[in-house]
Amino acid sequence: MSKTKLTQLKPNLVWHYFEALTQIPRPSHHEEAVQQFVLDEAKRLGLWAERDAVGNVLVRKPASAGMENAPGVILQNHLDMVAQKNEDSHHDFTTDPIDAYIDPEMNNEWVTAKGTTLGADNGIGAASALAILASDDVQHGPLEALFTATEETGMDGAKGLQAGWIQGDLLLNLDTEELGDICIGCAGGVDATFSLPLQWQAPTAQQGYKLSVRGLKGGHSGIDIIKQRGNAALIISRLLDRLATQSAIEVVEISAGNLRNAIPREASAVFASDSEHEQLKDALLAEAEIIRRGLPAEDREMQVSIEPADKPEQVWQSNSQSQILTAIRLCPNGVDRMSMDTTGVVETSVNLARIETQSNAVELQSLLRSLDDDARDDLADRMKRLFESFDAKVTLDGEYPGWKPAPHSALTETVINQGRNVLGREPNVTVIHAGLECGLLGHHYPNWQMVSFGPTIEMPHSPDERVNIDSVETFWKWLTQVLASLQSV
Repeated sequence: MSKTKLTQLKPNLVWHYFEALTQIPRPSHHEEAVQQFVLDEAKRLGLWAERDAVGNVLVRKPASAGMENAPGVILQNHLDMVAQKNEDSHHDFTTDPIDAYIDPEMNNEWVTAKGTTLGADNGIGAASALAILASDDVQHGPLEALFTATEETGMDGAKGLQAGWIQGDLLLNLDTEELGDICIGCAGGVDATFSLPLQWQAPTAQQGYKLSVRGLKGGHSGIDIIKQRGNAALIISRLLDRLATQSAIEVVEISAGNLRNAIPREASAVFASDSEHEQLKDALLAEAEIIRRGLPAEDREMQVSIEPADKPEQVWQSNSQSQILTAIRLCPNGVDRMSMDTTGVVETSVNLARIETQSNAVELQSLLRSLDDDARDDLADRMKRLFESFDAKVTLDGEYPGWKPAPHSALTETVINQGRNVLGREPNVTVIHAGLECGLLGHHYPNWQMVSFGPTIEMPHSPDERVNIDSVETFWKWLTQVLASLQSV
């Protein structure tokens, strides 16, 4: 079905604006054209609009008759999209429009794109906000629409938002991707790097070995941390530590992970030893079996292998080896504390994401997350003191605030009540243990009440991204009923 027929879908105004957005190239850091589109549309509608220094666009619309005294509402979304395409695609995200269409292979129930990301994340949210601005049929109080910049690659717009620019008190983020979910909180975080001093010596052992850990599931270090999946960085340090208690080994290198926000799936180590290959292999496999029994089902296929390697030219000095292996073994990892406000939700966690052997140091990188900034800072301080006791250089940076849940706020209860009416079932109130724009936005405007919801979008950030058509219409009904009901929150 042709992409021109998107505008025949309901609600027509939302799909009209979404199709318009598909025609404007808008990958992260290339958002000037789409920002100008919003400014031009606001001017056409006779509405006040402004773009700030970091690329956020704010549009204001007066209240509907009779709702002038209602609290001010902010409809918030981001204008950029993830630029991913299939290997055989020649699409240029900086110049080419998105080829969006209704997918006949999915019973005409989904809109997707040919060979690329669709940009429904967060184009449907932006289109919904534009439709509210353009509609004469939706009842609402004083209204602002905030279109933020560069969310997908650093949340630059949310970080750079100026206090005092926005007048409203209630923020509706339109970037949740499962119809029926209401997100009311997210984790903040900080990156921690620990550089453990390393000295070298000539090897005394004559044989080199390479140890590998593979086959772990890994996953997102926030969302998946509660699943207690195996961390390859910690597992390989445990294996080396076990070998060191049974045989003389001289470590040369440990390497694990490469992404700051992922649970490491693989790790490797090189060491020297005069012990026989089979003796080392038996000891490793025995310890690996003990470790495997403590892993979740999805990690039971973990593979541990050891192979002969060349004799190394230098190895870690024995004192360095003892200090470094002990420090890694003591490194906090996993859930630190569960939320006392929201059942089954992680409040504070840490993930050891990376180990890298350098010329004069072994560097560890962890990402600490928490719904509560004080709890995050306390964990960071404890880890800092721990690693400083091993003479490590500690760096804490990239700090961003969390969004502490307010499950009983008036806005949350309003969105739940209207969702119940529209969905015919109880909405699913969630808290995500990952970073969202709301955490940063609330840092600038700490008195805001905030809620996030949206239609169903599957496989975002991939060329298979798709948005469910019926869910957009249901979400529109939900959104407009929330706006009409916010008389005195």
